[in-house]
Amino acid sequence: MRSQAVLSIASMAAAAHAASNDTAQTPRAVPSLWDGQCFYPTADGGFQLETYLGRWYQVAGTLAPFTAGCKCIYAQYALNDDGNVQVNNTCEAEGRPVNILGTASPADPTYGLDGAFRVQFPGQPAEECPGPNYIVQDYANDIAIVQSSNFTTLFILSREQHLEESVIQPGGTAGCIVASRLAEASPELSILVIEGGANNYNEPIIVNPALYLQNLAPCSITATFHKANKSEHLAQRELVVPCGGVLGGGSSINFMMYTRAQQDDYDSWKTPGWSADELRPFLRKLETYHGTGAAKDHGFDGPVHISSGSYRSLIAEDDFIEAGKALGYPEINDLQSLDTNNGVSRWLRYVSPEGKRQDTAHTYLHPKLQAGDAYPNLHVVVQAKVLRVLIDGDSKRAVGVEYTPNPAFQALGINLTQAPTHTVRARKLVILSSGACGTPAILERSGVGDPKILQRAGVPVLVDLPGVGHDYQDHHLIIYPYRTNLAPEETIDGILRAGRDAPTVFSGNKLLGWNAMDAAAKLRPTEDEVQALGPEFKESWDRDFRDAPNRPLMLMVLVNCFLGDQASVPVDQYASIGTYTAYPYSRGHMHITGPELKDPLDFDVGYFSDANDIDLKKLMWAYKKQRELMRRTKMYRGELAIAHPRFPEGSKAACTELDGPLELGNVRDVEYSAEDDAAIEAWIRENVGTTWHALGTAKMAPREKMGVVQPNLDVHGVKGLKIADLSIPPENVGANTNNTALMIGEKAADIIMRELGLQGTMSE
Repeated sequence: MRSQAVLSIASMAAAAHAASNDTAQTPRAVPSLWDGQCFYPTADGGFQLETYLGRWYQVAGTLAPFTAGCKCIYAQYALNDDGNVQVNNTCEAEGRPVNILGTASPADPTYGLDGAFRVQFPGQPAEECPGPNYIVQDYANDIAIVQSSNFTTLFILSREQHLEESVIQPGGTAGCIVASRLAEASPELSILVIEGGANNYNEPIIVNPALYLQNLAPCSITATFHKANKSEHLAQRELVVPCGGVLGGGSSINFMMYTRAQQDDYDSWKTPGWSADELRPFLRKLETYHGTGAAKDHGFDGPVHISSGSYRSLIAEDDFIEAGKALGYPEINDLQSLDTNNGVSRWLRYVSPEGKRQDTAHTYLHPKLQAGDAYPNLHVVVQAKVLRVLIDGDSKRAVGVEYTPNPAFQALGINLTQAPTHTVRARKLVILSSGACGTPAILERSGVGDPKILQRAGVPVLVDLPGVGHDYQDHHLIIYPYRTNLAPEETIDGILRAGRDAPTVFSGNKLLGWNAMDAAAKLRPTEDEVQALGPEFKESWDRDFRDAPNRPLMLMVLVNCFLGDQASVPVDQYASIGTYTAYPYSRGHMHITGPELKDPLDFDVGYFSDANDIDLKKLMWAYKKQRELMRRTKMYRGELAIAHPRFPEGSKAACTELDGPLELGNVRDVEYSAEDDAAIEAWIRENVGTTWHALGTAKMAPREKMGVVQPNLDVHGVKGLKIADLSIPPENVGANTNNTALMIGEKAADIIMRELGLQGTMSE
């Protein structure tokens, strides 16, 4: 099987050198010469000795005395001072390296071209036809076929030890799922995962849920930080957006909130095969659900455990639920069924009952990587950045990727400007899974994108696809902290204060298996609140929400801690409310400015760039709503003023500090003046940030609608290239996006397996 794969690749590569009248699938014919006794092959006319030197791996060949009983055969070619080439053949026999040295001398002109060599090894018998070895094809310096003059020996050599039939890069949330499912489906597929970050296996700050904020610290090596352009809408700030920078992608560093999209969300994509009803089987397949709710809505034997983890703070959880009811929002038993909305609910998390994070590396990849020789077809390279996809200019087919060591992990003093690049070839497929912040840059460096952007960046245009990097979206987040009367075991403030020492200090403590988020809500405003937000807001509400009761305007979550710098606040126990928009109107972009990794990105988050400031008004409504909810809890002891709007002196909306709760059942809403509203607006512009929910930068839509991929995830205009990550959703989802990423991974695996003639994961 391996030799068939190699020969197939060789034939395809030969086509790139074919005459212009050859078809893309026809290898160049190589005539042989006959002198009356022996045939002499014709060497490669484009052969260059300098590029042929170095190491070549034998991936197929005829038997030779030296290689009998050997494996891992390779040859090292080096130029001697006398113009001859030293040949060092090495292989492994019975666990020991064995090598033999020989010499390759350029043949005399009788034999023609430069790709002909006389090869001599000590003690080897003379051939009946004593002509030289010929390098009859040299395919872009990656594949070579070498044969002897009498045709008794032939070797197929490759610069890469393994010729991958499928390349998945990098090891993001969805990419790990695709790689795992394909490895299960066929041992004939050779799968390579290329991850820009480190291996996350059993990393304490990843597997222990309570330590998740350490992954987002400025010095973190498990996140990749993208600095955006200065924005006039955000008080001239340059927002920084962290994304997954470790195996497992965002699923390894996120907040682990189990939040599903709405039925309307997937239906709004209007894409064949991607409606909510068509996606439900994949949503069930990925999970083992440990919560309440209808059995038809959930899965019970998938890789990802959905549970409460090892701890819940029932006091704070109940408090939040009751406060929501006091505001008119009912408790909903299962707010993740796709068809429930506008209420408060007890939240589960991507955490096992034993208290371990359920990222896709640990749930899909690592079980196979740790299974000995059970999956020899699955390979992972970490700390390696993909530069570009290699696309054949004639056939417009993706034939591999080029990658380089990630500079963030290189030793000090290395010359990073000359870091080595590596090429891996793909016979069947290249799959991008770099996320909404990574995939567009790889596509553009590969020559796929808007011609104007590529030309400015100095990248040759291979495929005109203007939608690449367009329509960047993110949910807009602000977190508001409060003073509470919670006990130390009811928050993770102590764990956060312990910092890097937390795994040791809290070893064995059940709080390590908790993300401090037990309750949340999907909310819509009342009719009076819609009217109060102005005519432009009402117009957008009537158009996009009024007749779509399945769509929330805002999500809110209770977090049992202060999420900022613990050194900036008194030692205490805090609670915070996070508020984030479900369907922002604002759009941004993410593009390259040059052909290399070191070139900065042109990154516009686009926050509040929408007409009539509708997104801003959503967050102004959310500030007032979350504050009223918190004021109706028993734990409430006032606002932590350093993270609330700076209300004018004497304002009725000023922050307070209390010794006890407000009189529940008799709490009056805070009154806000026009000056107070201005203070809220200013605070939001100065402090709104990412929810780490970037999507839409390579959306699934027709090309004429700025689409980048088709419903089968093929990139428009490129063969053998698919995208499987959060860059593909054409519209946003009213939820944290991890669940959508997991679904995309399962759906992508099913699509690919069907196309490869393997059994799909879902029944017809």
